[in-house]
Amino acid sequence: MKCLIIDKVYAGIAEELSKYMEVKTAENLPSTKDQLLAEIGDVDVLIMRVDPKIDQEIIDAAKNLKVIGVCSVGLNHIDMDYAKSKGIQIFNAPGLNANAVAELTISKMLDISRGTFTANYDVKVKHEWNKYKFEGRELRGKTLGVMGFGRIGKRVGELGRAFGMTVVAYDPFLKPEDFEKEHATGMSVDEMLKVADFVSIHVPLTPETKDLFNAKSIAEMKDDAVVLNMSRGGIVNEKDMYEALKAGKIGGYAADVMENELAGSGLTGDDTFASPLFECDNFIVSPHIGAQSVDASRDIGLHIISKVKEALSL
Repeated sequence: MKCLIIDKVYAGIAEELSKYMEVKTAENLPSTKDQLLAEIGDVDVLIMRVDPKIDQEIIDAAKNLKVIGVCSVGLNHIDMDYAKSKGIQIFNAPGLNANAVAELTISKMLDISRGTFTANYDVKVKHEWNKYKFEGRELRGKTLGVMGFGRIGKRVGELGRAFGMTVVAYDPFLKPEDFEKEHATGMSVDEMLKVADFVSIHVPLTPETKDLFNAKSIAEMKDDAVVLNMSRGGIVNEKDMYEALKAGKIGGYAADVMENELAGSGLTGDDTFASPLFECDNFIVSPHIGAQSVDASRDIGLHIISKVKEALSL
């Protein structure tokens, strides 16, 4: 059997699976679609994250493919129905990056509240030492709105409470008592937007959530409210967010994702792109690093190893 690894994942995956099969790590990580098409013909096990999109063309080219191990949570980059029709088993790692994403969320909440990005730039690049320029605000006593109260959302709420925040949350799949167990109050989206000082997004990108944060919904929020998007680009309409930030209609936007983050050939580390949001001091962003912790990578990798071995009876 053959295993192909096409993204940067926990090194233990290759080490363990090599005991049972030939394991190859692609030269370019993540692989492009053309690279994958050229190599997947005789592969039994594919280990990946979210690039490239696994469509019908790739699945048809994968004559021997039995298992896809996805070292992330989302599966919207795979044609699930077509893969299953070909007998391919697909495993992801739901919840194992929850703490990593939640901690990054709180980190950004603190950074944007205290202006640490700008302060760091002023000192290190501009060589200015002006402490009177920065008067931030504390998380204590603020209302944290969590949109999507799954594993990540619940952990964000738990960490928020440790800072003395009041937690309100939206999740259409939960009952009032489910929120109460987590010391949170369940609300509709409209209710949450009106009361929250911080709104943290943890829902998938779907036709229903596309552009969910737009000029209309942003206008319902407090003028000093902050939106945090650790989920997927496209849930926040970036043009509308830019206009709101420039007009002072919202306090800030912190993101780990962007609409066009797959610019050019994908997340190769060399792609560049621009956004009007980059002009805004009250916008901070990172390149989709939510799950990028040594701890989460290990936990996800061990989970994927166990699922692959189970599927192939190794």
